Amino acid sequence: MKNFLQRGASVAVPAPREIKSGELAVIGVLAGVAGFDAAAGEAVEVHLEGVYSLPKTPAQAWAVGAAIYAVPATGLLTTASAAGNVLVGVAIEAAANPSSTGTVRLIPTARAA
Repeated sequence: MKNFLQRGASVAVPAPREIKSGELAVIGVLAGVAGFDAAAGEAVEVHLEGVYSLPKTPAQAWAVGAAIYAVPATGLLTTASAAGNVLVGVAIEAAANPSSTGTVRLIPTARAA
């Protein structure tokens, strides 16, 4: 197929802010985990598939199977589908209230809440 460019498990995008390897990067409705450190505006490879332990809203409990959203302003993950939050994945482990991280399987498509 002449128009195939890549598999798309990871893509290079401009970093939305200074970002560290392993942090969630949200650009519009695209969300992925940074493969390496990058300054704001520099190209960074973000991984769009996989299971990651990521920072969450501490005062929130998660159930297995819960839809997980990113809050672009804070970078924290939440179960709240509030306006502006971006659907990024699904919880694959329960997370207690309080706890600082949750285990998320990224989903291949994202949409704004």
